[in-house]
Amino acid sequence: MSSRASYRWMVASRCIAAIVGGYAFTTAITVFLSLTLPGPRAEVVVFASLLSFVFYLLAVLWVFAAKTAWRAWLWLLVPTLVLATISYLIKRAVI
Repeated sequence: MSSRASYRWMVASRCIAAIVGGYAFTTAITVFLSLTLPGPRAEVVVFASLLSFVFYLLAVLWVFAAKTAWRAWLWLLVPTLVLATISYLIKRAVI
């Protein structure tokens, strides 16, 4: 594969990581915050949803600032899986 094609695949991978991985990360952290923050349920959900815009922005910035595309994927997927697992366990314990 030529260096030009390799570069294009790296940029495409980062774009997909920013869009899909950033969305998954943002969703996981929003659910986690909605379940763990104290206060009335409706207000906590709205607050977590408003914060989600900041987290999505940070995820996109991180993806394009990461040294490699692999590192960008790794640093998005690991926290996403951890937060999703913790949220699932919290939800299972509450019900």
